[in-house]
Amino acid sequence: MPAFGMYQGVVETLSWSPLKAPPLQRLTRKLHHKRWQYAALAHDTYFIGLAIVDIGWTGTAFAYLFDREQGRVVASFSANGLPGVSTRIEDRAFGDATFRAGRERLAFRRADERLELTVNCKELKLAAHIDLSGTPPVMAAIAPANWLAHSTHKSSGLAVTGFVEAAGRSYPLDGAVASLDASNGLLARDTRWRWASAHNRELGFNLQAGYMGNAENAIWLDGRVFRVGAARFDYDAADPLAPWQIASDDGLVELVFQPEGARREDKQLLIAASRYIQPIGTFTGRLRDPISGREHAIERLLGVTEDHRSRW
Repeated sequence: MPAFGMYQGVVETLSWSPLKAPPLQRLTRKLHHKRWQYAALAHDTYFIGLAIVDIGWTGTAFAYLFDREQGRVVASFSANGLPGVSTRIEDRAFGDATFRAGRERLAFRRADERLELTVNCKELKLAAHIDLSGTPPVMAAIAPANWLAHSTHKSSGLAVTGFVEAAGRSYPLDGAVASLDASNGLLARDTRWRWASAHNRELGFNLQAGYMGNAENAIWLDGRVFRVGAARFDYDAADPLAPWQIASDDGLVELVFQPEGARREDKQLLIAASRYIQPIGTFTGRLRDPISGREHAIERLLGVTEDHRSRW
């Protein structure tokens, strides 16, 4: 049985193979096995998001750069491929992952206490090193989710070095802050979530409403990670670039999110579909330490929200 709960640190060895399940679920488990590695790089002048996803019967990847001065996505890549052929992801959190589509390539490579990111696409080229040593504690969550079980690891703000080129210009990585998401689970064919995440080197938060319930909701304050309650996302689904109101039911989180732009993607495959929008913008509000009661003000902290529905 899975050890459901929220933990501080990294589960070094993760496998669902010993999991007890009814015969039909054992038979279809491979099709329900979903894994992804996601990274965000937040800078005063831009935001970068990239991910490699193994859906079980197919794979996909994306990368984009949102230029805050122009208020739009200036470079974007997205493609599908075969798992185990074009898409490879390790089970370990913050491990190796690769995606290839012709000459275009995305990769996460773990090298001791460093995660190396590579994007080599026509519109976007990136080489970044993310420092995993001496970081704020990683949050690990394991929950029943919406089928059998799901696990996720989330980091707070991490130091990053390297370079990125897009739209005919270079963007400095100096001063950027990275955050990571490594997820691995057995999810239902229809899965939906709302999500909010933003980090700097002093604090951050990860909030989700959907298939994980409140199992992964956490805030990082003063080098510590705390669990918070269920999150409410009040926003206009028909106008996701209008302000969002986000709060936790225990009063530890109160935020207003002001979108500056968004990356959108709607995919209709033969037996699958995905509707996805990830607004990029700033959060203002407060986080409260559940032990001391001290309030930490949030002033225009760059991050993202997300409204995602998948039939996979």
